[in-house]
Amino acid sequence: MVSPTHEKEDDDDEDVDLNPLNILQDDDDDDDDQKEEEVTEAAAAAEEEGRNPSGGYKQQQQQHYLQSIDSSVVIRQLPSQGLSFQLWPAATTLMNLLDHHHYHQSNNNNDNITKPLSQIFDHLPCRPLRILELGSGTGLAGIAAAAIIGSSCSVTLTDLPHVLQNLHFNTAANSSMLALRGASVNVAALRWGEMDDMESIGRDFDIILGSDVVYYDHLYDPLLQTIRFFVGGGGEDNSQGAVFLMAHLRRWKKDSVFFRKARKLFNVQMIHSDPPAPGSRIGVVVYCFSRKGLMSESETSNP
Repeated sequence: MVSPTHEKEDDDDEDVDLNPLNILQDDDDDDDDQKEEEVTEAAAAAEEEGRNPSGGYKQQQQQHYLQSIDSSVVIRQLPSQGLSFQLWPAATTLMNLLDHHHYHQSNNNNDNITKPLSQIFDHLPCRPLRILELGSGTGLAGIAAAAIIGSSCSVTLTDLPHVLQNLHFNTAANSSMLALRGASVNVAALRWGEMDDMESIGRDFDIILGSDVVYYDHLYDPLLQTIRFFVGGGGEDNSQGAVFLMAHLRRWKKDSVFFRKARKLFNVQMIHSDPPAPGSRIGVVVYCFSRKGLMSESETSNP
């Protein structure tokens, strides 16, 4: 699941805390319903503008260059079909972070490897990795991960059933490049909090990916249940359990409700922060969720 960027019009509005570390602190709940309604209405209007006169849907295709493998991922967006069919900044951040890490690792430039990712990958089993993406949307992050890591991983993209057709399309659009990389990509339906869906996918994953998945507050608990199910897995040969890498662009203070609940269940570490995009006041932040007790206190953000 993805979400639109909500730009603030009044610099005096304190709805967004610009310090990404503070999102891990307890905040009082704020009433953001009106702002969320405005965003929803704006998204609906944009969707209407995206329709062709014939009633069909406009398509947007973008190429995303991966420096580490000197190749590109092609992604189709269908903006007028809804938020899950659009690409949002957090997915690009996650893709770039993985690409940057693999590029410097492949060139034996250890000084420039993104240290947090190096720490995560160094503790994973010495076998092909199993990666799961939650709320894949267009599938950019998951498909890029498969392309970057190549034959050393298999990736499962997941989302709601009505989103899967576009995920299949984007997987097929990159099939030649993925084949050359020896990468394996599967697509599966996953409704957060639905045990039948989670059990059908299984728990044998090493890394869970997610970008812009924290948006609707009524999905906080189902999302946490889903993360808890998969982070508790990892397979018999992965005693560390799976880790959840989540790229997030904060939009409202109520996002802190999710993080407050998450800290009760997981170690939550901020591992990367993008500078704000032009015209924005805050950038995308990447967090790592791990099972309690697996990371030292010094490695866990606790401002």
